Amino acid sequence: MSVDLHPYPATPRDWWQAARPHTWPNAFSPVIVGSGAAAFAGGFSWWRALLALVVAWALIVGVNYANDYSDGIRGTDEDRTGPARLTGGRLAAPADVKRAAFLSFGVAAVAGVALSLASAWWFILVGAVAILGAWFYTGGKNPYGYRGLGEVAVFIFFGLVAVLGTEYTQAGAVSWVGLGGAVAIGAISSSVNLANNLRDIPSDTAAGKVTLAVRLGDRNTRYLYTALALTPFLVSLLLATQLPYLALALVALPLAFKGIMVALRGNRGPALIPLIKTTGQAMLVWAVVTAVVLFLNAPGL
Repeated sequence: MSVDLHPYPATPRDWWQAARPHTWPNAFSPVIVGSGAAAFAGGFSWWRALLALVVAWALIVGVNYANDYSDGIRGTDEDRTGPARLTGGRLAAPADVKRAAFLSFGVAAVAGVALSLASAWWFILVGAVAILGAWFYTGGKNPYGYRGLGEVAVFIFFGLVAVLGTEYTQAGAVSWVGLGGAVAIGAISSSVNLANNLRDIPSDTAAGKVTLAVRLGDRNTRYLYTALALTPFLVSLLLATQLPYLALALVALPLAFKGIMVALRGNRGPALIPLIKTTGQAMLVWAVVTAVVLFLNAPGL
């Protein structure tokens, strides 16, 4: 009688995909914009920016593995449209996926503590809340992601907290420019999450996962996605009244429109998968251009 010593066939590529690199712009963009705002305020610190980047990246990898684990053990991923998940697709042991999530959270915690001790100790508390928010999005007995609050959490943690936290840990204060960037990144980052939930409305409904998209319905979700995806460009126009060159971030608008057209044309299922990547690209381009303008107009340059 033979014994299968490798019952879970996950490859390194499967683990890489489960970390969902296409969502990483949600982590990189707020740090880029927050660092630009800090530079514009005269307080940029490259090593604090690097620590903030590690925190944000490790946090989003952790939340992606945590979602894979929690949705998988609940059976939510049994019939999904997107790429196969490690847990739901029985590619990896649930315990291993959970361990990967907590390892990622651990990296975020270590970098976060170092950043907090170098700037403001109470950011340790903010970081702890962020990690708890990442886990209980789909984890625990009553996950808030199953109550339509996922996009709200993304707006808060990957928008307001990430951008303003990055600016504060470098400049020692927050600014109106930073607040505008936080609202912009929070909105478009939420649209990425909403696009994912738009695609999964049928499977989430069947599994009893009541996301915001399930609550709003297909049509209204597409309208809200459009509004959120356009928010950064409205912010650019507002900030350009004080610093005209910030209007250059409108260069990312064609990418955003590409995603918006996919949504408004009523595409469904697999046809919506590129929407997440396109929106993330628009966010990253907007963040980089905005930050470059702020750096070039920083005091002393």
